[in-house]
Amino acid sequence: MRKTLFYLYQLYLWLVLVPLVLLLTFLSGLATALSATWVNPRFANRHFARNWARLLAWLTPMRVSVHGAEHAQTDRSYVVVCNHQSQYDILLVYGFLDLDFKWVIKQELRKIPGLGIGCEKAGHIFIDRSNPRSARAAVAAALQRLGDGVGILFFPEGTRSLDGRLLPFKRGAFRLAIEQQLPVLPVTLVGTRDIMPAKTLRVFPGRARLIIHPAIETRGMVSGQVDELLNRAQKTIASALPPSLR
Repeated sequence: MRKTLFYLYQLYLWLVLVPLVLLLTFLSGLATALSATWVNPRFANRHFARNWARLLAWLTPMRVSVHGAEHAQTDRSYVVVCNHQSQYDILLVYGFLDLDFKWVIKQELRKIPGLGIGCEKAGHIFIDRSNPRSARAAVAAALQRLGDGVGILFFPEGTRSLDGRLLPFKRGAFRLAIEQQLPVLPVTLVGTRDIMPAKTLRVFPGRARLIIHPAIETRGMVSGQVDELLNRAQKTIASALPPSLR
């Protein structure tokens, strides 16, 4: 019976889900770009991009539970840091973290039809990861443009974990948080690796959890405390992972 369900889902995946993902991503990207230009980026994010993520999660299907939503205050700016296990992390965070935030995205994604122009017009931040100094300058400049109530999201591991275990964090997000005196909002993502493992095209229905932890204040911290802030955020995110993945 399970084998039959597996093969039926593979038919659904390649004949229905994948074509819909490509089509909806292209259309949502264009709608986001147009609404960001004609109305404003916040409207585009809330009404097109977020619904795109929720719709793809529903089509998969990925059932989502959110814990600690009260820790994300919509009138505050944060540096949001998440663990990274799957491409489905994007749908989980974008669709179900109720904040106006901008992604820090590698430059290569600007070339994807629909998605690239949508992200650009919505104010997401493209960086050249081969040039850390230029990347930091781009993020700092974007923060000055964004103003209050808009955060920036990082995956501080820098890449998806192949086995789900938490990888060492890079310092950039935490250096930026101290430089800008912005609170760090740690977020743990659980279950997305079972839906779509890293470095594969295999997709399965499943459940995912988004755990939002209390913010870590950085007011008064100095550059010499970057590692202290990094370690505290990493331990907080790890605390909500299964013991085998910490």
